[in-house]
Amino acid sequence: MSISNKKSLIIIFYMIVCIVTMLGCKKAKIAQKPNILFLCIDDLRPELKSFGANYISSPNIDMIANGGISFLNHFVNAPSCGPSRYTLLTGQYGPPNNNALFLRAKKIREGVETIYPSLPEWFSAHGYTTVSVGKVSHHPGGRGGVDWNDSTIVEMPNGWDKHLMPVGEWKHPHGAMHGLAHGEIRSAKSRMDVFQTVEGNDDIYPDGAITNEAINQLRTLSNDTKKPFFLAVGIIKPHLPFGAPKSYYDRYKGVELPEINYPQKPEGKTTWHQSGEFSQYNSWGKNPNDNLAFADEVRRHYAACVSYADAQVGKIMAELKRTGADKNTIVVLWGDHGWHLGEHAIWGKHSLFEESLHSPLIIHYPGMKHEGSKTDAIVETLDIFPTLCDLTGIEIPKFTQGVSLKTILENTNEIGHPAIAYQDNAKTIRTITHRMTIHNDGFIELYDQTTVEKETKNIADKYPELVEELKKELKVKLENN
Repeated sequence: MSISNKKSLIIIFYMIVCIVTMLGCKKAKIAQKPNILFLCIDDLRPELKSFGANYISSPNIDMIANGGISFLNHFVNAPSCGPSRYTLLTGQYGPPNNNALFLRAKKIREGVETIYPSLPEWFSAHGYTTVSVGKVSHHPGGRGGVDWNDSTIVEMPNGWDKHLMPVGEWKHPHGAMHGLAHGEIRSAKSRMDVFQTVEGNDDIYPDGAITNEAINQLRTLSNDTKKPFFLAVGIIKPHLPFGAPKSYYDRYKGVELPEINYPQKPEGKTTWHQSGEFSQYNSWGKNPNDNLAFADEVRRHYAACVSYADAQVGKIMAELKRTGADKNTIVVLWGDHGWHLGEHAIWGKHSLFEESLHSPLIIHYPGMKHEGSKTDAIVETLDIFPTLCDLTGIEIPKFTQGVSLKTILENTNEIGHPAIAYQDNAKTIRTITHRMTIHNDGFIELYDQTTVEKETKNIADKYPELVEELKKELKVKLENN
């Protein structure tokens, strides 16, 4: 072989090596895209030790807060599970009812209008394996039918690669959603106790099965070196009925609870209601609004459920760390809305008061600079979709109606932006200083959040210019809905 031919072969060899190396680097770069672990907690008030509630035992959520940034003024866009999760999973305002995602699915089937991709669909299109376990959309497992297990009625078509709901002793997702210990299923609501505590381990309630399946999925997903994962896990507690293993209730024995703020029924027209969701359960003829001892028992059982949910979070986080995937995983913890524990004489959600709309949001991502910080910026659930896109480096879709929170994550002193929420009879806007609620009949509530009265004194008639300014801002925010 001539010297020139040898040189040609050497050159070709090195070119092949370079091409292979470049392709390998490209693949490695794709594989290094961060994973997402999204933890949804049902009915979770921002009442955690890391959020200033020292009497609450929440060590695992607090650990996420210590490694992330806590949004102290995160507000959901609707005070009910279904519509709140709609905004999370679509990045858009939507119907105010619990069937919001099923209505979207119906439009997809009918094909009469453009329906934009959901959050999991968008990430799937950008190379992610997407898995949901537990209650992430309104129905745990994402299916319809009487028992919420009819695979022909899908809540989020084209959504998750897997949409899982282990039911254990509770037979079906509907049974698990409101299940109590050892497979007890809600049949007649009035015969199911509003709270319960039972000796046993975490698996005697449905969230034990959800957590075990989440851990199984995490093990599988973390072994895939070719694709990043988006794993969403929905913990049911502290949703009603308040049931948790006795060990969690025992944490609150002898603990002095803080006084209930503003326990009186509000005067005048508001979004107050008669706590129908709470009242449908057996409460042994007691009313927490006029029985302080019973009110304290309800609050202790709610706290026990928070600690139980926190323990499930801890198991999932421990598995994330064990796999080593924690080093390249964004972790988000989100409450789907707040919950009144006696404030304004309400026991439940479904109002447009602060207690229904205020929920925790914590975000951690690899390489963040302000671990353990808190921000007072006003943000809303609608912002999560674009934020996750921004943090993973994928395109933020133009159809999302929120804004990325990355700038706030990088500078926690930013003030954020007004938050919008709505239900079928009214809508509301929350700024850094005020909340204005406008009813469908035009009646206005305006509250100054900087005063001690907060949402107990309607000052709308005193500040007509501010009312008009907020009405315009609310209209602009909602005009594309």
